[in-house]
Amino acid sequence: MNQSKRTIKDYAVITLKGMAMGAADVVPGVSGGTIAFITGIYDEFLGALKNCTPAALLIWKQKGFTVFWQHINGSFLVALFTGILLSIKTFAAIIEHALRAHPIWVWAFFFGLIIASIVLLARHMTQRWRVRDIVALLLGAALVAGISLAAPTQLPGHWWVMFLGGFIAICAMILPGISGSFLLLLMGLYPVFLGAVNHLEWDLLISFGAGAVCGLMVFSRALSWLLNHYHQVTVATLTGFLVGSLNVTWPWKEPVVTMLNRHGEEVVVQSSNVLPAQFATVTGQSPDTLLAITFAIAGVMLVLIAEFFASKFGKS
Repeated sequence: MNQSKRTIKDYAVITLKGMAMGAADVVPGVSGGTIAFITGIYDEFLGALKNCTPAALLIWKQKGFTVFWQHINGSFLVALFTGILLSIKTFAAIIEHALRAHPIWVWAFFFGLIIASIVLLARHMTQRWRVRDIVALLLGAALVAGISLAAPTQLPGHWWVMFLGGFIAICAMILPGISGSFLLLLMGLYPVFLGAVNHLEWDLLISFGAGAVCGLMVFSRALSWLLNHYHQVTVATLTGFLVGSLNVTWPWKEPVVTMLNRHGEEVVVQSSNVLPAQFATVTGQSPDTLLAITFAIAGVMLVLIAEFFASKFGKS
């Protein structure tokens, strides 16, 4: 949509989409990039990030702030990142609680979201599937599945480590299917990040934010270039990322590796997928199969409804 034609209502909707992205980014295994794609703002998001370069400052100097602001799609980015930051701060504790109280329901819902997203992303293939596209899909799926099976490490929560963590995590946020928070979990920085958010530890948050800004500037341009020059293979790879992330969001899991969080509570950081019946045997808990299927269907329907409204009323 033309920036000049957007209303306050349009930007409020963009902020809500940002909140959905932020909520997804808090969950290890779910990508904000997936939500951006589902809600129809992925291309604009990537394009706006690509324009945020030092060259944009030269435009400001030569042509004025208004031209600069339009060049970087500033109002869109402010509305979107306002939603993302509000969501991360607001929903971090809520999602933590939901994952502890009803993990099967939450993971089933995201499992449904991703299944529908795979179908929608595959529609972006401009040509018929070729052998190289299938190979790219399989490699993308294998990469994400491999990351999900990797054993977590534990890095110190220093400011420079948080800078690197922000750089890596934000790159994953742009990609559908790769979770930035899950990469933080693998690096042992996820509890540090949540603690910094909940307790407003500004030195760590500023370091993380600086790394995120640098990561956005570098990776958004690289991904945009790939989509422009190798669109078919890139979309196939992104689809593979989503396929691989189904391994992460499978609802029934058997704990393999645990660690203590900042409250001294034992939390699962690595698990293996099991069938519902095996889950009941291993954990002694109800698999809630029917409810899980219901939540998965709800996730699928949410994506289809979002896509319907995005196509009918415009991807604003």
